[in-house]
Amino acid sequence: MEFYLSGLGNMYGNLDHIKKAVVEADRLGFDGALMPDHYMWGAMGGHAVQDGYSTLETWVTLTYLAAKTENISLGTLVTPIPFRSPGMLAKMISTLDVLSNGRVVLGVGAGWSQVEFEGYSEWDRPGVRVNKTKEGLELMIRLWTEDKVTFKGKYYEAKGAVLKPKPVQKPYPRLLFGGTGDRMLRLAGRYSDICYIPMWMTRGNIDEARTKVRTAAKKANREDKVAFMAGAMGALGSVDVGEYSKMVEAAQESGARYYMVGFPQGEGYLDAMKSFAKEVMPSYH
Repeated sequence: MEFYLSGLGNMYGNLDHIKKAVVEADRLGFDGALMPDHYMWGAMGGHAVQDGYSTLETWVTLTYLAAKTENISLGTLVTPIPFRSPGMLAKMISTLDVLSNGRVVLGVGAGWSQVEFEGYSEWDRPGVRVNKTKEGLELMIRLWTEDKVTFKGKYYEAKGAVLKPKPVQKPYPRLLFGGTGDRMLRLAGRYSDICYIPMWMTRGNIDEARTKVRTAAKKANREDKVAFMAGAMGALGSVDVGEYSKMVEAAQESGARYYMVGFPQGEGYLDAMKSFAKEVMPSYH
């Protein structure tokens, strides 16, 4: 089981906490840390993030954190692929993978925050955003793996594009898909290394969602390439070591190979991390 730190957010007001938590997670032996990737948080599921327009640029922040750490993987949960130029995003990620010596995890999503797309990009209906995600990812993969790329899709084009240096990870950085939509689950089966399916979004049908991923993976002849992640996207309330152990054990029994864990916000956050690393992680690592 690999353990990824979550619940960090990407709020400017939380910057000191993010820096301390990720550096400490690296020291404690956590395998990864994940940040959301939003410029402007909208309302999701009826929940609005406090001060949601005062944010850090996540990929710049991860580059800073890469310089402060040695071993921990750093990634997003998740990057909305249609939000940026996929070619430029591929270049950014390749550079960070080189600078971090192969520690990048790209979270792949289609985007949901309408306000940030309208402010910084272009907002489309859900089907088009998924189309752009698929096409953009195809372009990115080609840029990471081919010497020179000429590409003409419905949404994106490239003529003689050369991306060097290539990522350290081969064939390219790990892809983490997060979501529950049918098409995104099928894309996860086709492309993902890690698949996170939020329990609260499945209404209890997580097994059905995982089956969709496995079916798509089988069609792509990559059943052994997709691993599932369990756990919580955000910071949890007060949870003791025994409760954490039960949750990790249940995740392992479900077949998950990755566990995402957040801790109660506040002064006790780092102490909770230390307890988890000492009392829980050794039994499952």
